[in-house]
Amino acid sequence: MRTLPLADPGALPLTSPGRALGWIAWRQRGLLVLAMLAGTVTMLAQAMVPLIIGIAIDEGLTQGFGAGLWRWCGILLLNAAVIVVAGAFSHKYDVESWLRCAFRLAQQLGYKSSRSGHAITKTLPTGEVVAAVANDALGIGEVFAMAGRFIGGLAAYLAVAVIMLNQSVTLGLVVILGIPAVAAVLAVLVRPLQARQAAQREATGRLTALGSDTVSGLRILRGIGGEDVFSARYAEQSQSVRHAGVRVATVQSWLDALQVLLPGILVTVILWVGARGAIAGDLSVGQLVTFYGYAAFLGWPLQIATQMLQIVTRAVVSLRKIQTVLRVPEATPQAAHPPVAPPEGSELVDETTGLVLRPGRVVGLVSADPDASAALAARLGRFDDEAEAATPVRLGGVLLADVDRAHLRHRIVVSEASNHLFSGPLAEELDPRGRAVRDALLDAIAVADAQDVLDSVPGGLDGDIAEKGRSLSGGQRQRVALARALLTEPEILVLVEPTSAVDAHTEARIAERVARARQGRTTLVVTASPLVLDHLDDVALLEGDRIVAHGTHADLLHGDGDVAAKYRAVVGRSMSEEVR
Repeated sequence: MRTLPLADPGALPLTSPGRALGWIAWRQRGLLVLAMLAGTVTMLAQAMVPLIIGIAIDEGLTQGFGAGLWRWCGILLLNAAVIVVAGAFSHKYDVESWLRCAFRLAQQLGYKSSRSGHAITKTLPTGEVVAAVANDALGIGEVFAMAGRFIGGLAAYLAVAVIMLNQSVTLGLVVILGIPAVAAVLAVLVRPLQARQAAQREATGRLTALGSDTVSGLRILRGIGGEDVFSARYAEQSQSVRHAGVRVATVQSWLDALQVLLPGILVTVILWVGARGAIAGDLSVGQLVTFYGYAAFLGWPLQIATQMLQIVTRAVVSLRKIQTVLRVPEATPQAAHPPVAPPEGSELVDETTGLVLRPGRVVGLVSADPDASAALAARLGRFDDEAEAATPVRLGGVLLADVDRAHLRHRIVVSEASNHLFSGPLAEELDPRGRAVRDALLDAIAVADAQDVLDSVPGGLDGDIAEKGRSLSGGQRQRVALARALLTEPEILVLVEPTSAVDAHTEARIAERVARARQGRTTLVVTASPLVLDHLDDVALLEGDRIVAHGTHADLLHGDGDVAAKYRAVVGRSMSEEVR
């Protein structure tokens, strides 16, 4: 199988589901052609079986166990070998087509989620995005998993129609007209099925969102005694999903029943007409067997066509959902004009507060309002262009919104207070870019004082961390996130409360090591801990939306005037919390 994930998943058209399906097909056209060729060869070889058997029977009845009969038996065996080999390749290409489509869409959804930031959760429930990746992308992939067999079924149907017309015009017409008539009757049920599937998809998305919100807020719900209320809401929505599923199943059951009944009626008609032809002497025994075989065989292409119709119906519903997710505007869109790259060593300036991060300085940011300092840190990382339009930030005099986004992400890294860890090897968790050597990983672990994490994970750097780092304590997760931020080695590093979950002794060690490791590289540490501030080159005090003072921790702590008093009030509160 070709390499996954794809180097370039492309950009799905957002105008209509039909155009989106065509775009996906064109992007993997080579694979689809192989799948269709293998599927066509498989189905045509299967279509030849009744014909070969009929000819062999007539040969045996007229010539006995002679060379002619053995020749057709050999042809039948060779045809079986073609079915086996072509079928194996058909399955291989079908599965690969399915996975490539599903992963292409999943990658685009992942990129959209990561680039949109909080904008996507403002527009859509989290459960809707999760359902798009977990269910919709895989469902759309089924269209391309079935495409090869669908084309092969059409080819087999046409081949059988030609053969039957050559042997009996009446039976040929029954097949040519009967199969489309059956398909038309089945297609009548598609529209109500599509509407009910869309309603079920909506209900399932709401259920997923409700479940996700309930699980994430479980501790809070327990604290306020709200578990029963949310459990009742989840149960109510579950029933809505069940009722929607029953409505889908009702139409589906009619469709499944007609898939058996209508082809059965067609087989009966073909056998009746064929038997009369055999009695009248218009058909040989072998031809009658051939027609019977084709009557049974044609139910398979018809079933494939019906499945294809149902899959496409579901895919249209799923594509609309995925297109809704992909339409969410990004919080930090790339500028339309050619992006610029400020020179290395440029100052980073927040014009709203007056904060200036000079090259090579390790600076602390202190504020009585943690939300204000966290918002400032987020602006420095360019996480929301719309919000930052009123609060501009410049790097080397250039607005961050005008800097190439990928370039900026490598130069400025913001490590937020809420640490997000993923499942997988510890080494990959620490170095998601895959650039650091083993010694660098160990050095970062030492700076973050996370040796206990390394010792607690079976297998060390190669050992796995559970999803969201749930096997680690809060302090351990925070130190893993700190080591990860340090390993990115950006030109400018912003650390938001990097030691809030550790004890005082650990905090002092981390503060000293981080200051030493980042010496000579621009760093901002958002904290009110004197154990950290005492190791920094400079400290800025944020009050409201302005920087009102800056200096060393000692100067601000022992200074005179209202500003020094406000600084002592914030830092003193932090000292009291540490003592407790």
